[in-house]
Amino acid sequence: MNERIKLEELTRKVCEIAKQAGAYIREERRKFSLQNVERKHAHDYVSYVDKGSEEKIVCALRKLLPEAGFITEEGTTKVNDSSSVERQSSDFIWVVDPLDGTTNFIHQYAPYAVSIALLHGKEVLVGVVYEVCHDECYYAWKGGGAYMDGTPLQVSDQKIQDALLCLQLPYNSDAYKPIINHLISHFYGQVGSIRMCGSAAMALCYVASGRYDGYAEKYIGQWDFMAGALIVKEAGGMVTNYEGSDDFTQGNNVVATNGVIQPDLLNVIKTA
Repeated sequence: MNERIKLEELTRKVCEIAKQAGAYIREERRKFSLQNVERKHAHDYVSYVDKGSEEKIVCALRKLLPEAGFITEEGTTKVNDSSSVERQSSDFIWVVDPLDGTTNFIHQYAPYAVSIALLHGKEVLVGVVYEVCHDECYYAWKGGGAYMDGTPLQVSDQKIQDALLCLQLPYNSDAYKPIINHLISHFYGQVGSIRMCGSAAMALCYVASGRYDGYAEKYIGQWDFMAGALIVKEAGGMVTNYEGSDDFTQGNNVVATNGVIQPDLLNVIKTA
């Protein structure tokens, strides 16, 4: 069977897994209480819903591709970014964020999403992001284009003066404050407008769909951006790290744009 066809079939199965996790998140939100919230770090929250979603996703992915390892945000597989026998023993790695935008979820504020990517070395083969609030499934496989519920995605062609930028505020506020202050000081009043949405995965999907023209964030996990990065690239956009390298999979920062404004964002970031 053609490798592209295999990836397409795999992607569609991952979409179903992401939607099932999303249905669980949606149902739990109806009865969710702030008493269920735990703090991981300052302003960084988690709940039983994050953990329950991850357990469901990991169980389904194990059946789908038994030989693959995992990088997961909540560590329900006892596999994390720092040490893992399982992670090192497989050529294929699932990168899972079971609920990206937990703070949004807690406050009933859209968007929040499930994000699943499949890595082979430093190559992202599959990316799926399911946005729970609006029931939108974004997905891509290497060489196959990017889609939202079957509709092909294409990045915008806006130039920087008319661009809608997403400049997120990560939890590591002390380290990032000088950078974000520099970015906002430079771009505020010089671009179309600036937003933040509270979900890295969805910011990337919004770049892929042309809703945003560019996005930048640092101090985030691989699970936050891996799936969305492939979706942006397959939609015709550009993804790099803050240094401008397209080898972004091992870092903690990402810049994603329609390609037209990539130099504008990178030039300002490098002077921060």
